[in-house]
Amino acid sequence: MSFYVSGLVAALVLGGVLWLTSSPEVGIGVGVAVFVLTLVIGYVRRLFTKYLITNRRLRITRGIVRRNVQETRLDRVQNVNYAQGVIDRMFKVGTVDFDTAGTDDSEFRFEWVNRPDEVVRAVDEAIAAYAAAAPDPPRPPVAG
Repeated sequence: MSFYVSGLVAALVLGGVLWLTSSPEVGIGVGVAVFVLTLVIGYVRRLFTKYLITNRRLRITRGIVRRNVQETRLDRVQNVNYAQGVIDRMFKVGTVDFDTAGTDDSEFRFEWVNRPDEVVRAVDEAIAAYAAAAPDPPRPPVAG
């Protein structure tokens, strides 16, 4: 969401500066163009970002030309949190953040997802199913 807000602020500032230094028509035109460009870029970024929850992994796939894939195993997920700002709550979207064991990868998050509370619930269910399907660890021999 911050991408869209930043684009709107940039459009207003640039349009305002051009309004005052050039002409109102140029200022309005450039402001509208920057805002429309922000909307298009944001939409394309969102369109080419895929989030996947399986019974073994979480995956984030990003990119149009160059593909960037992040994965983590469910057994490495320690905490799942989500955050929603005021605007996010109006649109019923949010960011789901995953803390994973043994990594300092703080950027493993599902951003601007619909109903983040349901995503957290789905991940919790996938972790429970993974744990139930995992074989019991071997037991040490009993000394007798």
